[in-house]
Amino acid sequence: MSSSDAYKRQVMQDLAGGNTESLEDANPSQNYQSFDDFAQRTTRDERHQLFSRSFHPDQVPTSQMEPELQKAIAQIKPNERDDVAHEFFSHLKKRGIHDRDLERQLGLSTHNPNHMNADDVSKLAGFAYHNHPDVFQEVLADQPALLKFISNPVIGAALGAIASKWFGHR
Repeated sequence: MSSSDAYKRQVMQDLAGGNTESLEDANPSQNYQSFDDFAQRTTRDERHQLFSRSFHPDQVPTSQMEPELQKAIAQIKPNERDDVAHEFFSHLKKRGIHDRDLERQLGLSTHNPNHMNADDVSKLAGFAYHNHPDVFQEVLADQPALLKFISNPVIGAALGAIASKWFGHR
């Protein structure tokens, strides 16, 4: 195990043992064995409440979030990456921002979510993070696989309530 993995594990253990009072609706008897278990057993609404209460883009500087998004998006499965892109386009379209406009504005290789590469999806995620943080939170709630690959401790701390619920009271 690398030292960064050990550090990440320690940060998550520290967060899991911390104060969880902000999770009024959390069931303390609900222990999750892994992130996948958390993602599968929680509802979209539960994840959305957790993300909206505990993750605020003003807590994480852009200089730290963008590289993490790039790494995380590069690691998720291609079909999950397609789903993430589709969710971003869907939410942004509701705001009157169309896929072809985003393709031109962000310099994407395509506006088709099924054909986007990791760099395209990273640009789309970065755009949402900067300009529409609520859309970014919605997509995290809809597509939690993205969080599995976030390794920056600062971002992990910002997501502390999620990690606490994820690991339970161990």
